[in-house]
Amino acid sequence: MSPLFRRKPAASADRVVTLVRKPGCHLCDDAQAVVEKVCAEVGARWEPKDITEDRELHDRYWEQIPVVLIDGEQHTFWRVNEERLRKALTG
Repeated sequence: MSPLFRRKPAASADRVVTLVRKPGCHLCDDAQAVVEKVCAEVGARWEPKDITEDRELHDRYWEQIPVVLIDGEQHTFWRVNEERLRKALTG
């Protein structure tokens, strides 16, 4: 495909990372530490979502939490790999 038609990756500042988690989840706490660190480094925004407060998220992700979404698309679940997340956000 011609480089003219390839879609450019979004700048890190335009990316939104969502961490789907629940209270009292040690894996969620670990995932949040990685998400916070990587997002701060690359300038991406991140937001937590509590699975106990959103029925749709609960039904979709209950068996996978913590779940990391990038721009609404599932990136990973259970364990967050710092380098993989950084690469996904920086292209």
